[in-house]
Parts: sequence; C-alpha cells; structure tokens
Amino acid sequence: MPRNKKKNSKGGQHGAVQPFSDEDASIETLSHCSSLSDATSAADEGGEASEDTAQEDFQYKLKGFIDSTVDKSAKTRQGALDGLKTAMATRILYEFISERRMTITDSIERCLKKGKGEEQRAAASLACLLCIQLGSGIESEEVFKTLKPVFKNILADGSANIQARQAVATSLGLCTLVAEDDVLDVQATMECFESLFTRSYAKADGTCPSIGPQMSQLHVNALLSWALLLTICSANQLKDILKKHLARLQRLLESDDVNMRIAAGETIALLFELARDVDSEFEFDEWDELCYKLNALATDCNKHRAKTDKRKQRSVFRDVLKAVEEGDFQSETLRFGTERMTIDSWVRKRTYDAFREFVGSGMNYHLQANEFIRDVFELGPPVLVDSATMKAMKISRFERHLHNSAAFKARTKARSKFRDKRVDVGEF
Repeated sequence: MPRNKKKNSKGGQHGAVQPFSDEDASIETLSHCSSLSDATSAADEGGEASEDTAQEDFQYKLKGFIDSTVDKSAKTRQGALDGLKTAMATRILYEFISERRMTITDSIERCLKKGKGEEQRAAASLACLLCIQLGSGIESEEVFKTLKPVFKNILADGSANIQARQAVATSLGLCTLVAEDDVLDVQATMECFESLFTRSYAKADGTCPSIGPQMSQLHVNALLSWALLLTICSANQLKDILKKHLARLQRLLESDDVNMRIAAGETIALLFELARDVDSEFEFDEWDELCYKLNALATDCNKHRAKTDKRKQRSVFRDVLKAVEEGDFQSETLRFGTERMTIDSWVRKRTYDAFREFVGSGMNYHLQANEFIRDVFELGPPVLVDSATMKAMKISRFERHLHNSAAFKARTKARSKFRDKRVDVGEF
C-alpha cells in the first residue's frame, strides 16, 4: 500500500458537480457526471433530461458488456472486456461498479482461467481498472483476494500463453499496490517477480543467458512491477533488498534487450533514491564500477544497435547517471484542468507510469476526479467547478489554432538555429 494511502479511499466522487478539464475531448468524456445548475429555465431542464437519458443508455450498454463476458463466443467476450476497459479508463463508475463488483470479478476469473491469449490479457487489465475504480478498501481487497491465486498460477505456469503471463505480471503489481494490505503478502508477491527477472541476470563470466524477445518482455514486466512495490516497502525491507539485489541488478545492464537495460537502470535509480531517503549517508561498495557502466550506456555508440534504441537508451541513462552520482531527478510538470502536478522523484515517476499504463489517455481525467489516485499523489480532494465556468473557460477552436501556429513558428525558428550549429559526428 502506498505510504500516504488512506483506507477506504474510493475511486469515485459523489458531488453534484463535475471536475474541470482543459481538453474538448475530456469535456465530452465528463458528460456522465452530474452538473451544477445555476438556472431553472426550460432549456436547462431539457438538458438535464437529455443527460439523464444518455446516462441510462450508457449504463444499459455497460450491463450488456457485463452479460456478454460469459458468452460462448470468444470474440464476443473479448469485445465485452474491451468495452468495459474503455469505460473504466475514461469515466468514474464507482457506484455502478460497486454494486456489480463480484459479478465482474467472477467474469474476469472465468476469462483468465478458460480464455486464451488476448482474452486473458484483456481480463488481466480489466482487473486492474476495477481495483482503480474501487480504490483502496474492503471492496478492492475482496476482488484481489479472488483473483490473486489465478494471477500467480498463470505467472508461474511455463506452459501458459506468454502474452497472458506478460499482462498478468503487470496487473499483479498494480493490483497489489492498490488492494493488498498484508506486508508479508506483498513480500511474497515481490519474491514471485524476483523468480522471473533474475533469470535474465548475466552469468558470473559476463555472458548473457539466451532468452527470446517474448520471455525477455515477461522479465521486464516482472522487474517493473517489483520496482513499483519497492515504493511501499518499509525501511527494514529496503535494507534487505539493497543487500540482496543492488549489486546483482547491474548484471541486467548487460542484457541484449534495450527495454531490460532501461528497466534495470530506472530500478537502480529508484533504489538509490529510496536508500538515501532511509540513510542520507548511504554508500555502495561497487559505486565506481556502476557509474562506469551507466556512463557507457549513456554514451553508447555501438553500431550493431539500432539508432532508435541507442537514442532512447542514452536519454534514460543520462538521467539515471545523475540520480546515482548526484541524487538528482529531471522533474516534469503535468497540467490537468486548473491544476498541476510535478513528477519530482523516481518513486512518483514509477507510480505514475504504472497507473498511466492502464488508464492511458484517461490519466488526466482520473487525476482530476478519482479520489484514490488523487490520494496516492497527494493532490487533495477533487477541484470542482460548475458547467457554466467550464464553458466560459473553454478555448475556441480558432484561438487554439492561433496558439498552435505561434508555437509552431517559434519551435521552427529555434530548431533552424540549432541545425545551423550542428556538427556531423559521422554516426551511421
């Protein structure tokens, strides 16, 4: 559980107003929320009636999706799961879902056990979105208690569909963060992830194990979920983990898979940040060797690697090197509606990336309206404004066009000056 997470924090909000959004699409997405009515005109009454009808139609469609998750046709079940995923990623449906949570949970369990490939992947993702909607509390704990054994069985089953195992590795991590309340169970889940990604460790002689791309991606997902759970470990747990894994994680930096190298680098940066939070004088015996490896990856020019991989890797490892050497983090500010949130640590970055992987483009909306996610990122209660204020602050399409045009011109000029000063380094 996140250190700052409060029990019984629900995903939904129950006010009579809707959160502000700065995008046209998200304004349309918020149409399911109740609006504050400042007038009693016939037009307003007609609008409210229309909104109620739309809400009823939407709930009717959701009920159809839930019923279709037990259909005999795999294609129909897949479509129903995807429909529920889209709805949960883009709307707050706490009250609707809370009443039907065990029905949805049973459907997810059935799809995970009897489905194949894509159906299992969709079911695993839906399980995460269900927990995000319910927030931390008894309801999500009941859901996770049912699904956790199924998740772990699929993850440990070498004969199971590899893509299903990849999805489960990611979902199990976030569901544990949201719904697991037992420290020992969190530790057991982390050990489950360790049993996977440690298989990618380079051998003592420096050679890398022969692992296919799909299996390597499974190990990457397991490592990232393990890193996510690091953010909620106690100080004593962290000390044990640092002794056991920090030196060994360096071996993953030698992997042939660029995604594994990047995941390992970010995890190492996260561990250093957590270690310094516990002990400001933290020292690592193999610090010089680690910095040498990180610097090599930050300036990698090996011709046998793809340019896009090298570019992505160098960008990440420059930040990782700063984190290890100086304890620095390249902060990023996110704007949603009238609010801003700063990603100012590796802990917050790993947590944000984990949630965004499931809600996707709905992340800004959830940051505005989902009480649980706002609690995780310490944003306080949702900032609410009435629909009249929303319309008043909505930027017209023409104004947005002018703004984008000005930004494009400024960016083009800046890039032109930069191109004039560039030097051909001869990398092909």
